[in-house]
Amino acid sequence: MSLSFDPKALAELAALLNETGLSEIELAEGDRKLRLARVLAPVSVPVNVPIAAAPPVAAQPSSPAAAAPDHAKHPGTVKSPMVGVAYLSAEPGAPPYVSAGQKVEAGATLLLIEAMKTFNQIKAPRAGVVKEIFVKSGAPVEFDEPLLIIE
Repeated sequence: MSLSFDPKALAELAALLNETGLSEIELAEGDRKLRLARVLAPVSVPVNVPIAAAPPVAAQPSSPAAAAPDHAKHPGTVKSPMVGVAYLSAEPGAPPYVSAGQKVEAGATLLLIEAMKTFNQIKAPRAGVVKEIFVKSGAPVEFDEPLLIIE
């Protein structure tokens, strides 16, 4: 079975795809079907991430005992379950969910991580006191990155 379509009509549909920003158009008439699709180019979005300068050589600890503690090994560390952007409050200007020194109950919301346009609540795995918060609101976080410590 050979289907023929009007080249002018196809060109008009392709132009419509470009004009409207649609990625595809599908038409059906009786047992005839036509689907036009275009591949969208990936969009790169610039992200301003502050880059910390390397500390001067003289400022580096001289012994392993003087090195910064490894927060990932602390038993009360809450780690990021995903890659995303951390938010300490529900919206800009709102008070943070928790702050250092605050008592929290198991299951309490500690912060949000936005991943793929979805806000995920990070909840306290146990009750305790928030000892230290390592992330800033709006900062990117990596999988398994320490977020805060609950003791």
